[in-house]
Amino acid sequence: MKKFITTLQNIWKIEELRKRILFTLGILLVYRFGSFVVLPGVNPAALENMNDAPTDLLGLINVFSGGAFNNASVFALGIMPYITASIIIQLMGFAVPYFQRLQQREGESGRKKINQITRLLTVAITLVQGGGYLTLLNTTPGAVVGLPPAIFWIANIIILATGTIFAMWLGEKITDRGIGNGISLLITVGIIAALPGALVFEFTAQLGAGKLILFVLEMILLFLVVMATIMVVQAVRKVPIQFAKRMVGRGSSAAPVAGARDYIPVKVNAAGVMPIIFAQALMFLPATVAQFGSSADDTPSEFLMALNDFTSLPYNIIYFLLVVLFTYVYTALLVNPTQYAEYLKRQNAFIPGIKPGKSTADFIDSVTTRITLPGSIFLGLIAIFPAFASAFGVNTAFALFFGGTSLLILVAVVLDTLQQIESYLLMRKYDGLVKSGRLKGRSGMQGIGASM
Repeated sequence: MKKFITTLQNIWKIEELRKRILFTLGILLVYRFGSFVVLPGVNPAALENMNDAPTDLLGLINVFSGGAFNNASVFALGIMPYITASIIIQLMGFAVPYFQRLQQREGESGRKKINQITRLLTVAITLVQGGGYLTLLNTTPGAVVGLPPAIFWIANIIILATGTIFAMWLGEKITDRGIGNGISLLITVGIIAALPGALVFEFTAQLGAGKLILFVLEMILLFLVVMATIMVVQAVRKVPIQFAKRMVGRGSSAAPVAGARDYIPVKVNAAGVMPIIFAQALMFLPATVAQFGSSADDTPSEFLMALNDFTSLPYNIIYFLLVVLFTYVYTALLVNPTQYAEYLKRQNAFIPGIKPGKSTADFIDSVTTRITLPGSIFLGLIAIFPAFASAFGVNTAFALFFGGTSLLILVAVVLDTLQQIESYLLMRKYDGLVKSGRLKGRSGMQGIGASM
């Protein structure tokens, strides 16, 4: 505890770090305040029971927006349209030569063009999602009051688009002048906003049932799950590399000197949170298609009902397999062994015992494939773990923090932010945040953080 207090004092002594932290907290406060500013012409009382299930698509959006979706606030869509646009642009970078050139060869100017295209795509997605959201409000009894339909639609779709662009601007300001990745922090704050209420509800429910020991066991399990997630998020396989010998001196006095040694860090979980997001999106499709393709008198099949229940066995088996599959697919898109081999060749470096060129690419590919297997299995287990927690009596809102997208985003963003604080402390020759080792962080959230 004494070391922790000393570390906080050291953080406060560094003027630049102190200003960045206070600026970040101020921006996050503005964002949370906007989550409670209701759109004009909307009755918030009618929206209290609009979406009680945090496990479907609307519930997921509500979790990421920190409750702003159910509040019908100016930040109802949150930062999700920007995330969607970033993912689309990133995927196009794998398939479209123009975007590949922008990402890999044109440096800073290419990144600026990509950012501009992402912003324009964000506006287009916001207008589409905003129209869908206003349609949802119109179909909710008693939600829309006091405004003519034309004014309600025009005014609120402009406000929703402005709210998303403003949230995106807040995130960029945090990245530039604050601490951590701004967009990632906005999502994290939205997720954390639901934690106190879920925790208090779970404690009250278990205390009322006389199961206080069970609540303590739940907290211990949550701690162990978080620790395991941190270990896998930071885990890397170090592939050793050796730089070629060089000659030192001139003439007869010249002597060969062994080159330096280094390693290539191949991440166990290179795909990050993206496989869970893709798998979750696919799991929402059957129920959504069935909902729009059937009449009110039709009774959905038992299988479709099971796919809409995150605690059912079919849902979790398919979900787990999809996460494992997408982990391999996304890792294959991110990790390019041929590029690694070419880079080593240009640097006059090689992997000991492996021939340069194709043999090096094949070796890196085999290493990546082998370590992706345990990473994908762990990611699949994390994805379905909330279902196990719910099956053992944990309330649904609190069970979501035992795994899935929420837990991975929280862990990744916290590690990345702590890594930046650690670098400030070490530059000023203060002790770091940990006694042994170093926070490896994630330099972004692999598509959700780095792109954000």
